[in-house]
Amino acid sequence: MSLPATGHCRCGALQVRVTKPPMLTAVCHCTGCQRMSGSAFSTTAMIPVDGFEVVAGEHVVGGLKGDDIHHQHCPDCLSWVFTTFGPERPFVNLRAVMLEDPSWFTPFIETCTAEKLPWAETGAPHSYEAFPPPEAFGPLLAEFAALPTTN
Repeated sequence: MSLPATGHCRCGALQVRVTKPPMLTAVCHCTGCQRMSGSAFSTTAMIPVDGFEVVAGEHVVGGLKGDDIHHQHCPDCLSWVFTTFGPERPFVNLRAVMLEDPSWFTPFIETCTAEKLPWAETGAPHSYEAFPPPEAFGPLLAEFAALPTTN
C-alpha cells in the first residue's frame, strides 16, 4: 500500500485519506457483511484512527447501529465505506476496495467462516469460524506488522 492513499464511495461524494499502514487486513464472511457488501464477504483494512480521515463529504450510520460499532455509509450512493468503534478500539475498519488502488490488499485473516459460502476461498493464512478471541489479536497484529511491505 502506497501512502498516503485515497479512496471514495461509489459516487465519489465521500472521500477518505489514509496516512498510516494497516494494522491488519481481513475479510468477514458473516451473513451481515455478505448482505451489506452484496458479495461473499467484506474486505477490511484496519487503520489506526490517527492515520485515517474523511477529506470530503458526509457519512451516515447504516447497517448495525450498536453502541460500539457504526457502519459508515455515503448518504448519496449508500456505499458502506468504513466502520468505527468506541474509544476502546482506536482503529477504523476501511473497506479496502474503496481505495483508489486496492490491488495491494490480501486478507491476513478471515472471520466468520462458519457462515461463508462454500465456494468463497480467500487464501488468508488465519481463519476463524467466528471472530478471533481477544487474546489472539496481539500475536496476529505482531505477525502482520512483521510481514515484508511492498512500498
